[in-house]
Amino acid sequence: MIRIRKAHERGHFDHGWLDTRHTFSFGDYYDKDHVAFRTLRVINEDRVQPGGEFGMHGHRDMEIISHVLEGELTHHDSMGNGSVIRPGDIQRMTAGSGIMHSEANNSAAAVVHFLQIWIVPDRKSLPPEYEQKTIPDADKLNRLCLVASPDGKSGSVRIHQDVSLFVSILEPGKTLDYNLAPGRHAWIQIARGSVDLNGHLLTAGDGAAISDETALRLSAREKSEFLLFDLA
Repeated sequence: MIRIRKAHERGHFDHGWLDTRHTFSFGDYYDKDHVAFRTLRVINEDRVQPGGEFGMHGHRDMEIISHVLEGELTHHDSMGNGSVIRPGDIQRMTAGSGIMHSEANNSAAAVVHFLQIWIVPDRKSLPPEYEQKTIPDADKLNRLCLVASPDGKSGSVRIHQDVSLFVSILEPGKTLDYNLAPGRHAWIQIARGSVDLNGHLLTAGDGAAISDETALRLSAREKSEFLLFDLA
């Protein structure tokens, strides 16, 4: 079964400095039919205007992944980490027993466009952790590149949950196949472009919840980027 979550159906707030769209219930947006999918709790598509900032704030008991599509996002946290997240980087925070952090667009002209992803961890009160890696676009071109996994294999960041996250940049006319193991589920999120998934057209911002399927076929109609979550 494939259930499509269209981009225009998402929660939407324009705060001036931040334009944000919520695939799942988040903050002041609540949709009883879209609270989460398995352990995937949040996919927010955020555009932060020049000078915009998420001020220092706290999180607990969540695996948080940032995937920047355009611009540069400056990060600071209570563990003493300071970094800039750019396209091609994958950042993972384990909020665990508690962490404070801020994210800012320090550019004077460029918008930061990124996906913020939350995954419920496999246990509470983990020690807070921070990890960031750069994964070249060449590693994602016309293939599924593992960027986050429970054991950090193949150069991916390590998340504390039975979830594997793949990213692909697919050229027009190219096709990828992915087989789901029995009892597994998947979520596809289109970051840009347009992709056919088992006969369903998905465009930028669309998501798809997949259960009781074994064979997934993804074909690009134009140059596209998408995320594939393999979930327990």
